[in-house]
Amino acid sequence: MAKQVDINCDMGESFGMYKLGHDEEVIKYISSANIACGFHAGDPIWMNKTVTLAQNHGVEIGAHPSYPDLAGFGRRNMDISSDELKSDILYQIGALQAFTKDKKLQHVKPHGALYNQAVVNEKIAKTICEAILEYDSNLILLALSGSKWVKTAKEMGLKAYNEIFADRALNDDGSLVSRSKEGSVLHDVNEVADRSNQMVIEGIATTISGNEIEVEADSLCIHGDTPGAVQMAMKINNNLKSAGVEIIPLQNIAS
Repeated sequence: MAKQVDINCDMGESFGMYKLGHDEEVIKYISSANIACGFHAGDPIWMNKTVTLAQNHGVEIGAHPSYPDLAGFGRRNMDISSDELKSDILYQIGALQAFTKDKKLQHVKPHGALYNQAVVNEKIAKTICEAILEYDSNLILLALSGSKWVKTAKEMGLKAYNEIFADRALNDDGSLVSRSKEGSVLHDVNEVADRSNQMVIEGIATTISGNEIEVEADSLCIHGDTPGAVQMAMKINNNLKSAGVEIIPLQNIAS
């Protein structure tokens, strides 16, 4: 059986008159879209446009909820109560679902600081899982490969899949290198494509210190707002297919 992987991308992160990313081009090379829900980026118009874009290309749709942090693009840690966080997540999932009409969402992938905090903070991880389960227990959680968050979600009865990042450097413990550090984001197209193949096919990732660690790759995240994003997305997609990897939506990946 051929190796299978989902390719996901954060989308719909424009706001008002400000356009961010190359969604119309990158959409051609992915199988799942994480759509911003208005708390870190996006607004009703852009959410609706991005849902339509995904549906027109046969790409599955997931919610990309965040802390309420438009000014900081959702990349700042926030100290809010579990009740507030749960309500914020439910609100965002529901807002996006309103635009998909009769088609259900496939997954939820938290954004930025919320995602990173859930990796290391079990209370936050559980709150996110509780919100998803309350909204729709059939939704898939997309979380960092090998993290305790994935294990916690599964123990709570949630479908949880392991995510790896094509263009983000990893620490030796498998966590993402902070964007504040040099080398945290990779820009060389060939390097990123080769690295993606290694992670997906071999289950091995090279960390920022040069060590090799094991990773589980259900879904590969690419970014549509970095320099050369379209070229990178095309190269990653083509390289994986050339190596015999089948690119399919997250919901079709065997758990």
